[in-house]
Amino acid sequence: MIHRWSIARRLFVANLVIVLAFIAIGGSATYIDARNRSYEEAGRRMTGVAAAIAANPFVLQAADAPDPSALLQPYAQDVMAGSGADFVTIMAPDRTRWTHPREEELGRPYIGSIDAALHGEVFTEVTAGTLGPSVRTIAPVKDAAGNVKALVAAGLTVRTLDVALSARLPTFLALGLALLLGGSLASWLLGRYLRRVTRGWGPEQLAQLFAYYESVLHSVREGLILIDTRGRVVMYNDQAAELLGLVPRGSGDDPSRPPALSDLPLTESLKDLFESGRTAHDEIHLTGPRIVVVNQGPAQAPDSPGARRPAVFGTVATIRDRTEIESLGSELETMKTLSDALRAQTHEHANRLHTMVSLLELGRTREALEFATKDLELSQQLTDEMISSVDEPVLSALIMGKAAEANERGVKLTLTAMGSASVAGLAVQDLVTILGNLLDNAIDAAADGQSPKRVELTVESDAEGLDITVKDSGPGIDPAAVDNIFKHGFSTKATGPFGRGVGLALVRQAVQRLDGTMTITGTNGAQFHVFLPAMAPGTDKEEQYQ
Repeated sequence: MIHRWSIARRLFVANLVIVLAFIAIGGSATYIDARNRSYEEAGRRMTGVAAAIAANPFVLQAADAPDPSALLQPYAQDVMAGSGADFVTIMAPDRTRWTHPREEELGRPYIGSIDAALHGEVFTEVTAGTLGPSVRTIAPVKDAAGNVKALVAAGLTVRTLDVALSARLPTFLALGLALLLGGSLASWLLGRYLRRVTRGWGPEQLAQLFAYYESVLHSVREGLILIDTRGRVVMYNDQAAELLGLVPRGSGDDPSRPPALSDLPLTESLKDLFESGRTAHDEIHLTGPRIVVVNQGPAQAPDSPGARRPAVFGTVATIRDRTEIESLGSELETMKTLSDALRAQTHEHANRLHTMVSLLELGRTREALEFATKDLELSQQLTDEMISSVDEPVLSALIMGKAAEANERGVKLTLTAMGSASVAGLAVQDLVTILGNLLDNAIDAAADGQSPKRVELTVESDAEGLDITVKDSGPGIDPAAVDNIFKHGFSTKATGPFGRGVGLALVRQAVQRLDGTMTITGTNGAQFHVFLPAMAPGTDKEEQYQ
């Protein structure tokens, strides 16, 4: 049954037991200390009484009288009444009592220690006598020569002292009850808070929940990062560390001192998102060589009765890797470009074929032959130029497709190649991403600009690396926007159904992955220049891409 108790109930019961034990132990110690103090105080009082009686000359004179009891018994009764002592016993050195509260005890031997008094010392002891246990002081009565003529014992019974001490018990009990009530109230208030925070769960349930929590963190394939309201990273799992380039957290890390967002090597866009705490759905961000999709929402406590609004402890962000999907998308875009190029060429070929057939039907055989020969020469010239300029078939096909697409949109695409234009050692996927997006933006800008509409592509290769320059006849780029143009989400075009501002961000990411550089110049038409350094001999393309 105790395993079903909540932490609040266990805390209340434990606190109650501790307070009761403290009251019992503390009360007992206080009572014993008070009793000892009362015994010491009684001893000091009786020492004064016994010393005063022993110093009285009347006692010394009576000790030499034939019947000391007749003289000293009334005197002892008066002293007892005036000093509050329970007994005053004056005796001979041989223990014979001359005075006693009980008349029948006169003449009998004194019960107690007198050796020290016989040697002239005053001492106090707690011992049992005819009246029961008592605190007594024995003092010697000396003559002028220092001889002990009699002994005086004055004392208080323990019963009298205990009655006086019992009068203080209500105060002790009141203090103990106040302590019990105060401790119980504090425990109840703390238990109420813990019950609200822990939802009434016991430590076993919380331990089981924590085990599930740890298992989920390490088993999910999505990155997970938790940020509190002060901008500190409470937790992130191994997948998040891999996607964001963070150091995996170990068991030795102090959970009470989480790192701040400013201390982590996050990109500006991700840092701004995490610091804002706003809700995000499937936002695309670039971080290092990766493209990630981020979802973010508030970390709220479950609704509790009486609460106006749920408590917010921070934000929870999930991160998915989209790099491979974008890579496949780039390849699909390449295939689409080639398909569009084939469609455009098929349409153009059909028009030319109809022209030649019409010339033959009109009997103009020579004109038809000349038209066909020129068309063949132009097509072969473009093909030969692409093949001789760029030794990568995929890039040749991409450029031919973009040329056909540009021709359909009334834009003339020209290619200038210098050197061998070799792309050996560079990942084709990255080159397709860079060149395809640059040509797409240039063709769009030229198509929206004034005539003549043209796009100039220059590819130069040497021992240092590959230079790619794309220049268009469009309206150009505002110099103030150059710093923002490579940021994800930035675009000078109207927002389309699938968003804008991704292409150039992907270009920048691919250039950085290849350790290259990229610059933008030109106001009368934009000019993009990309330099990709040559790869070391023996570097595997696929390995470099990953």
